[in-house]
Amino acid sequence: MEIWINPACSKCRSALSILDEAGAEYTVRRYLDDPPTEAELVAVLDRLGLEPWDIARTGEKVAAELALKTWERTEATRARWIKALAEHPILIQRPIITADDGPAVVARTEDAVRSVLTN
Repeated sequence: MEIWINPACSKCRSALSILDEAGAEYTVRRYLDDPPTEAELVAVLDRLGLEPWDIARTGEKVAAELALKTWERTEATRARWIKALAEHPILIQRPIITADDGPAVVARTEDAVRSVLTN
């Protein structure tokens, strides 16, 4: 599995600890240093069953600069959201875990992290 993290994020560090305690094999992607492409975001969103606005961190400074909170959340604006997340990866909610066998989760809680381990 792969986990997208920001090392400065306590939820990311917590998720890594849970994975380590479980003996899980994973790769770390520091998504701020290695941002996902628009195609990767589309694929992850499909696996998550979420829309780009569902994983957007609207409290970030760049979100305010873009006036992200005012953007429409529709199929017609989906590509705009994805482009913004790809161009400004700080806007992506974290951590995100994608397992090789298909499951993916925004792993902000211990239960969410463990849900990937049980699959």
